[in-house]
Parts: sequence; C-alpha cells; structure tokens
Amino acid sequence: MNLAHLAAERSAAGKPVRAGLIGAGKFGSMFLAQVPTTAGLTVTAIADLDTDRARAQCRAVGWDEDRIAATAFTDNGATLTKRDDVDVVIEATGSPTAGIVHALAAFAARKHVVMVNVEADVLAGAALAKHAGQAGVVCSMAYGDQPALVAEMVDWARACGFGVAAAGKGTKYLPAYHHVTPDDVWGHYGLTPQQAKDAGMNPQMFNSFLDGTKSAIEMAAIANACDLAVPGDGLLFPPCGVDDLAQVLRPRAEGGVLERSGVVEVVSSLERDGSPVERDLRWGVYAVLEAPNDYSAACFGQYGLNTDRSGRYASMYKPFHLIGMELGISVLSAALRGEPTGSTRGFRGDAVAVAKRDLKSGETLDGEGGYTVWGKLAPAADSVARGLLPIGLAHGVRLVRPVAMDTALTYDDVEPLPDTPALALRREHEALAGAETP
Repeated sequence: MNLAHLAAERSAAGKPVRAGLIGAGKFGSMFLAQVPTTAGLTVTAIADLDTDRARAQCRAVGWDEDRIAATAFTDNGATLTKRDDVDVVIEATGSPTAGIVHALAAFAARKHVVMVNVEADVLAGAALAKHAGQAGVVCSMAYGDQPALVAEMVDWARACGFGVAAAGKGTKYLPAYHHVTPDDVWGHYGLTPQQAKDAGMNPQMFNSFLDGTKSAIEMAAIANACDLAVPGDGLLFPPCGVDDLAQVLRPRAEGGVLERSGVVEVVSSLERDGSPVERDLRWGVYAVLEAPNDYSAACFGQYGLNTDRSGRYASMYKPFHLIGMELGISVLSAALRGEPTGSTRGFRGDAVAVAKRDLKSGETLDGEGGYTVWGKLAPAADSVARGLLPIGLAHGVRLVRPVAMDTALTYDDVEPLPDTPALALRREHEALAGAETP
C-alpha cells in the first residue's frame, strides 16, 4: 500500500525504476500506455521481432515522439537483458522457449524478471525460481494477469487466518470448446474473420483462451505459487455466478463439486446448455474462504459476505482484471521492495498436451490454441510419473505413432525433442520439484 509513495520518492530523486520490455503485443502495449503517468517508472528499452511495429504501438498508446526517441529498440531480447540502463526485464513474448532463454540471460545479468509469460513459468517455474534466487534477483508473476491476482487473494486470506477451499478465475467454457481450432474461433467471440484480421488479432492465441489451454496453464501457475492442489482429472469448469461461489466451490463431502478442499478451479460463465450464468465471473478472479471457527463464520454473515448454506464458507472476488495496465505494480514491487507479486514455490500442477482429434504418426504438433492439441491441467506427480508431454513443448515436434482424440500425449509419442535451454530447464524443474509434489 506504500508502493506509489516509494516510486514517487525515486522520481523526485531523479532515479526512476528502469524497465526493459520484451514483446510489444497487447499485454506489453497496455503496460506502455500507463508508463507516462506512473511516477518513478520509465521504459528505457523495448525488444520486439518487428521494431517498426513496436514503435507504432508506442504511438498508438499515446507516447510522444520525444519519449520514443529516448527509448532503445532492438529485435533481440537477450541483448536487452544485458543493458546497463535496465533494472527490471519484462518477458511478454508468450513463447515458453523464448521466455526461458530471456529469463536466464536476465538472471545472469543480475536483473529482476517479471514473467508475463505464464507458459514459461508453468513449463519450468521451479528451476527459474532457483536460478533467480542464486542470482539474488526476483522472478515475479505479472500483476494484472489472473495468476498474480489470485496469488494476492490467497496470500491475503491466509495472512488473515482463513483457510482457502478454492481459488481461481472465471471464463467462457463449454466442453466442446476443447476441440475448437483457429478456423472456428471467431464465431465464439462474436467476430467475423475479417473483423479479427483488421484488428490484428491472432486466431491461435485467442483460441488458446477458448479451448481450455490458458485456463490449464494459469491454474497450474496458481497451484505452484500458492501450494494449492489440482483436480485429479483436470478442471471441472462448473457453471457458477459470483453469488454461488461458496456454495459450489466447497468439498463434495459438504455438498460442493470439489474432490477436496484447497484446490484451484475455473468457473464457467455459461450453463452447459449454452445459456448465460447469472452474475458471471468471466473476467474476474475469486477465492473461497473457510472460517477457522464458529465466531469467524458468524462474522461472515454479519458483514454481508456471500456464504454457503452452512455459513462456514464465504467468497471474495474481483470482477475484472486489467492485465497490462496493472503490470507496473510488479515492476515497482520487484525493484523497490525486492518482492514478487506471486512466484513459483513448487511443482503441484502441470499443463499437458491432449489430442484435439485422432492424430496420425508423422503429424507435427502446433502447440497452444492450434489444430492438434489442447492443454489440460494435471497433477504434477501424475504428469512426471506417466511422462506426459507439457503443452509448452508441444510445438513443431513430430509424432512417431498415432494418438487417439482426447488422449494425453507422452514424450514417447513424439520424436526426441531438440536439445534446447527450455528442455534442459524443464528436466531441472522436474528433478527439483518432483520430490515435493503431493
């Protein structure tokens, strides 16, 4: 609650926090829009594969020409991490393999990292956290994105002495969405393909939000940051509005849908027949609290919280998230407090690749939101024991045998993966965290 004051002091001293942004897409652009009006924060360098597009994005979000001229632009993210005028590196490419390379380079240069790239964090977060610790820097989730906002709510609840029965987010979901491809995605967003093209929207990226992949990745990140469990057979996506969170998201033994207390879950804004849920949480996040005693339970009701019928479970929620526009919180927290806004603490959840259709030997996988696979949340212990293929490594690799629709892929189903920093760090992640997995 003192962050703006600390940043203002840095501004007054002429020593603003200096950020370097890798990836000037939608998330990064929303962050850039806030920089001119955030005291004590500046962006000194931007890396993007298309530097002309990055400059155009700066103009589109309201930067004047003097600010653009004072900013260094490069097409090499690793080069940006080595700059002396960068205190905090923001990794916003969305590519897990690129994200890992950039993070390791930043740690080697003793730079804090804010990982907008949740895909990289879920693929190898325990190993990233280890390397950051060894370098004496912060590796942080990105405030404004759902995982960091949920991590904040869970931390608040526990610091208040409450149990956390469930935590997660809302989304638009129907079971059939798991098999949607980029060819079919725009109708689900109420857009024509031409409207989406004119807006510069990437069909594969947007499809990863629809087909369940992003939900799996984000819930794995939350589980790993908050020491929460994941459902044994993947997310349930129960239809649920904000008034019913405490009633629905409690253990089955007490009338809810959860297999146990203390898990991550995503609620759907649609009933299974496609009709809208009343007062849905499509754009928000939540935590279901468990009262530690009768007195606390009574206070839930006295102060107007939505509770279950027993009164022992209550919900807190945030109806919206502003993604990149809130990202400065993470940057300032890392630089001024040395604290992350959420970070991986273990390996409890994984996001694994599942066949969208019957796949043939010789086909090439195309990763998140594509035509071949979708990402499913799985317990880390199960993923490691079965050798399941992480969705973050299911890009550009060929199948060596057929895989039936809705079957989770394994490392043995694909050709040997190329020897990359991402694969090496994934192996390190599994070795570091496997023994800690419940």
